[in-house]
Amino acid sequence: MKKFITLLIIVVLLPACAMQYKKTEQAMKQPTNCATAEDDIRMLEQEKTNLAQQIAAGATMITPAGIVIGVVTGTSEARKNVATGEYNKMIDERIAEIKAVCGLK
Repeated sequence: MKKFITLLIIVVLLPACAMQYKKTEQAMKQPTNCATAEDDIRMLEQEKTNLAQQIAAGATMITPAGIVIGVVTGTSEARKNVATGEYNKMIDERIAEIKAVCGLK
């Protein structure tokens, strides 16, 4: 039963998280809009991952089911970025860019 629950988590929940990471990464590539800058920064701050999420992303990258799901959904790169901490670094860089472009502190 434990194996079934673990597999269920991998198959259902983790791809959803990875898709959210991928969506955020795509949103960070959009041009800076100073009219929405403060809201954008708040949203980005909320998207940062914690250590538990980073560990989970790394662990699922090496499981057979996680590998297959990553390939099928196209989220392997996003999960790798979360696992290595690169995701949070990209968010911090985007926040700094928004602040610089829009003259925010």
